Amino acid sequence: MFICCVALVLIYKAFLFLEKILVMKNLFVVLIILSFLSCEQQKKEEILSSRELSRIWVKDILKDSTLSIRTFEEIDGNIYYAAHEGKAGVLLNDGSRVTDLYKYDSILPSFRASAFNGKNIFYLSIESPALIYKLDYHVNNKVYLNHSLVYKETHEKAFYDSMKFWNEQEGIAMGDPTDNCISIIITRDGGNTWTKISCEDLPNVTEGEAAFAASNTNISIVGNHTWIATGGKASRILYSSDKGKSWEIFETPIIQGTQTTGIYSIDFYDEKSGFAIGGDYTKPNDTLNNKIRTKDGGKTWQVVANGMGPGYRSCVQYIPNSDGKELVAVGFKGIDYSHDGGDSWKHVSDEGFYTIRFLNDSVAYAAGKGRISKLIFRE
Repeated sequence: MFICCVALVLIYKAFLFLEKILVMKNLFVVLIILSFLSCEQQKKEEILSSRELSRIWVKDILKDSTLSIRTFEEIDGNIYYAAHEGKAGVLLNDGSRVTDLYKYDSILPSFRASAFNGKNIFYLSIESPALIYKLDYHVNNKVYLNHSLVYKETHEKAFYDSMKFWNEQEGIAMGDPTDNCISIIITRDGGNTWTKISCEDLPNVTEGEAAFAASNTNISIVGNHTWIATGGKASRILYSSDKGKSWEIFETPIIQGTQTTGIYSIDFYDEKSGFAIGGDYTKPNDTLNNKIRTKDGGKTWQVVANGMGPGYRSCVQYIPNSDGKELVAVGFKGIDYSHDGGDSWKHVSDEGFYTIRFLNDSVAYAAGKGRISKLIFRE
C-alpha cells in the first residue's frame, strides 16, 4: 500500500513537471508569434515610411466630353457623380452607366459638392437658387436614382463650395458670404433639414474673403474637429472642435490678396497634422507661398516647398496609412506627389484632374474635364 502511494505521488509530481514544461512551451510559442507579428508590423511601417512612389498608372473609366466633374462619391465600387447643367449619374463596377438629370423649374443646377453619410448621397449646387438634393440609391442589379429637394436658398449672393458629414445624422456645407460671415449650413437629422448658422455665431469675414468651388475639399473633418478654408483677398481657416456648435478663426501665410488667390483645398491626416494648397489659377506655374502645413491643429501654418513645384493645384489629399508623410496634389496642370509631408514634391503625371479620392495607399479615383479615372500609384 505504501509503495502504491509513493508511486502515485511520483506520478503526480511528474505530471506537474510535464504540465509546467507544456505551459512554458506554449508561452514560448506565443512569444515567438507575438515577436513575429511585431516584426512584421514594424517592417510594414518601415516600408511605408521609407517608400517613394514614382510611377502612376491612369485608366479612364468614364469619358464624356459634355461633363466637367468636380465632385463624386465612391460607394461599394460604384462611382456616383454630379456635374454642371443638372447632369449626374452612376458608373457601376461592371462598367455600365446610368445617367440622371436634375431640373428645378427651368433651371439646370451646377453641382460642385457632394457627400455620403453612410445612408444617402447629397448633391449641392453652387449659385442661387442653391439647392441640396437627397439621393435614395440602391444597387442590386438595378439602380434607383430617386431624389428629393431638402434645401433651397435664393439669396442673390448665394454660392456654395463644399459639403461633408460627421456621421449619419450630422453634416455641414459651406459657401461664400451673403452677409458678413462665411455661409455655413448644418443638418442634425440625416440631411432632411438644413439650418443656416447666424453670423452672430461666426467670425466676420474680411473684404473680398470667400471660397473656391474647385474640388469639394474646402472642408476637412477628423472626428468632431472641422476645418474650413477660405480664399480670395483673405485666406484663413475656420475651426470648430464640436461639430459646428462654436467657431474660431486662424490666419495663414498662403498667397492671398486678389479674388483668384488663396487656399483651394485642405486635408487633415489627424487632429494635429494638416495641409493646404492653392495659389492663383490664372497663374498656374507660380510656386511661391501656395503650399502650407500645420502641426498644431490649424492654429499656426508654415509655408513649405516655397518656390518649388507644384504650382497651382485644386485638390490635395493625404495618402491613407502613410503616417501623414505622403500627399498627392492634382490640378489641370497634372499630378504631384510628396513622400516627406510636403517638404519636397515630384511631378508624376501631366494628366489633368480637378479632384481626387483615395481608396487605400495605392489606389485612387480622380475626376476632371470630361473624365473619371482610376489611378494606381507604384514605387
